[in-house]
Amino acid sequence: MAMFESLSKRLEGIFSGLSGKGKLTEADVNEAMREVRLALLEADVNLRVVRQFVERVRAKAIGAEVLGSFSPAQQVLQIVHEELIDMLGGEGSQNRLDLGGPPPNVIMLVGLQGSGKTTTAAKLANYLRKEGQRPLLVAADMYRPAAVRQLQTLGKQLSIPVYAEPMGANPVDICVHAVDYAREQAASVVILDTAGRLNIDEQMMQEVIAIRKRVQPREVLLVADAMTGQEAVRVASDFNQAVALTGMILTKMDGDARGGAALSIRAVTGVPVKFLGVGEKTDALEPFYPDRLASRILGMGDVLTLIERAQEAIDQQEALQTQARLQQGQFDLEDFLKAMRQLKRMGPLRSILEMLPGFNKLAALPEMDEALEGDPLKHIEAIILSMTPEERHNPDIINGSRRRRIARGSGTSVQEINQLLTQFNETRAMLRQLASGKGPWARLLRQYASDGGGLATGLPGMPAAPSLPQLNSGEPKKTGKAARKERKKQKAKQKKRR
Repeated sequence: MAMFESLSKRLEGIFSGLSGKGKLTEADVNEAMREVRLALLEADVNLRVVRQFVERVRAKAIGAEVLGSFSPAQQVLQIVHEELIDMLGGEGSQNRLDLGGPPPNVIMLVGLQGSGKTTTAAKLANYLRKEGQRPLLVAADMYRPAAVRQLQTLGKQLSIPVYAEPMGANPVDICVHAVDYAREQAASVVILDTAGRLNIDEQMMQEVIAIRKRVQPREVLLVADAMTGQEAVRVASDFNQAVALTGMILTKMDGDARGGAALSIRAVTGVPVKFLGVGEKTDALEPFYPDRLASRILGMGDVLTLIERAQEAIDQQEALQTQARLQQGQFDLEDFLKAMRQLKRMGPLRSILEMLPGFNKLAALPEMDEALEGDPLKHIEAIILSMTPEERHNPDIINGSRRRRIARGSGTSVQEINQLLTQFNETRAMLRQLASGKGPWARLLRQYASDGGGLATGLPGMPAAPSLPQLNSGEPKKTGKAARKERKKQKAKQKKRR
């Protein structure tokens, strides 16, 4: 996550320095904690929260017994990880929405103007629909010009119903009428988009208090802009005193501001963060998991979220067809293009790579910045679509003149065509090794499986990624004469195509 990139690099540097020492003294721990304190303060974390965090880590690190399988530096990292999770809200169910009441359950969104409240209402409705709910959006902002129209437009895009009344209607009455309408329409969740202001004022507070009193919402969520730093913490405290918040949604977490608000807001207000807005699209809303965010901040990645994104983006039937073709040795550029498009559906390439453990070290390389600049997948798509169907199915026929034609058609250079074909051949070779069970990539997969089928995290108690599916062929593996005969048949087919 871009917002925590600077903090992650600082913390990673601190623990890299500790890992070079066979034994940690109290002076080493104190020096490391001083650096951690400075890193958190530079990230705009609340001063009181930083002091409490550092004291707790120091007390545990100095008095802890080092486990046999871990170095002292790993033990300190584990303590920091646990305390970071605790600071972000712990691992309890308080970070989940409470929709256990009789339908319709009402979710009331409050916040200042500019925090992305209306867009977040649509994102939340979209998320809940995927979870099996039947949401109804309610346009209760009668003050901001075009607020009602904006919500209606978003609702139309998502095919989610929006309840609205003519301009000038009373917002409290709108919310009451909307709940009655939701019962008639058998909606299971009602999301109220209430009015915001540029600053907190008495009129706005009285209005949201009146809506809460009349409608009795199951959840009252503050939508706060994470890029405003400690101002977001102050806003959260004021709203919590007025309407007793049940949770928060932090927006613009994909920004490049310091992430101190996200780290401080739970500890200062006691109100749990329930969702993070990570982009402008209507599907860019993620449930908040303190343990996963802590792992990403410490450079350990977030494999579970990566797997969840992949499950949402990848078509299972299409994946099985590709696997069957791969086992038959028929993986071509059409399959490669489908895989790239599925990867694209998972989100920006950088955000995907950031979920992999150790990506911070790769991101520091100048060539990585250059490789991730713009949209590299778009160039791959343009190149493959500039090929004929025959060239996509049989890339071996792409000679020099064909490469020049493809480069002209895709607006790229011959060098980029060569680079893509090399990348494709390497990927095909790797996948064939995995399917056949032979070669270095197959050995790596077996080693992965022998380690328990999960990604090693270096910390006890951290969840491992689920095992990779076995690539089982539906027919027995051909060996000896049968294998040679099959290879000759494949070569004959290729010559016929040419």
